[in-house]
Amino acid sequence: MTDDTLDPAIVRDEADLRAGFGPVRPMADEKVLDHLDAYALAFIALSPFLVLASAGADGTMDASPRGDAPGFVAAPDAHTLVIPDRRGNNRLDSFANILTHPEVGLIFLVPGIAETLRVNGPAAITRDPALLTPLAAQNAVPTIGLVVRVREAMFHCGKAVIRSRLWDPERLVARDTFPSLGRILADQTKAITPEEAEVSIAEAYRTRLY
Repeated sequence: MTDDTLDPAIVRDEADLRAGFGPVRPMADEKVLDHLDAYALAFIALSPFLVLASAGADGTMDASPRGDAPGFVAAPDAHTLVIPDRRGNNRLDSFANILTHPEVGLIFLVPGIAETLRVNGPAAITRDPALLTPLAAQNAVPTIGLVVRVREAMFHCGKAVIRSRLWDPERLVARDTFPSLGRILADQTKAITPEEAEVSIAEAYRTRLY
């Protein structure tokens, strides 16, 4: 790692950061709510996918995708979200982070809509059957879930999605133009052949989604 203490291109503080930008537009601050209003609740009900950001006790960051049928995240009230944990690889990175640093950030996406919804707040891990049983899918009740208390909720403009043409069907990447996950894991780990990895992943996708 190089010493950047004398590099004039490195931004040092917030004043330095904001020097190159104009003032914050009033609406950008005023749109931040401390609860989920009717628009946010409707958006969450349409959303099949979110990204969960968390931080470890040492400040290291992690972002994890979460997805299921639209409305898989419950909103018992205007200040609370419950995110079920579906079966994964058992790394539990996000949950381990939350045990020591409970603040999380969420971004909800809805296919076909350029705007996104951001939610920030403290989170806790729950095993409460009253919360988790209604979130069962394919007859599988989640072992745990994440309860997020809404501190901030805001809609984010669609510029990033528009620039990326994320929902444009003409921009879909043909699957055979990028290596399969089986090939990647076999090359990265050297612990399994590509053929074995492909079979294992296909089986996981078929029988271990829930």
